[in-house]
Amino acid sequence: MENRDEIILLTRVDRARNMARFYRLAIEPTLFGGLVLHRTWGRLGTWGQSRLVYCADLDTAHEHRARLTAQKLRKGYCPQ
Repeated sequence: MENRDEIILLTRVDRARNMARFYRLAIEPTLFGGLVLHRTWGRLGTWGQSRLVYCADLDTAHEHRARLTAQKLRKGYCPQ
């Protein structure tokens, strides 16, 4: 895999609303040679929830990750 495959960690903290969230995106290989976009989210300090999105190829995985990252940045998340 290329060096574009770093883990993206986004956080959103708003003390006035008692909000402390994280959102993590990582492209990972599967056991059978495919790729998944591993999404993990939740409150800071917890394990959070997780979802795997199976992708046909690396370009599709990068496009999906970029779309989700842009969506979260619009909602006020900040990169770490």
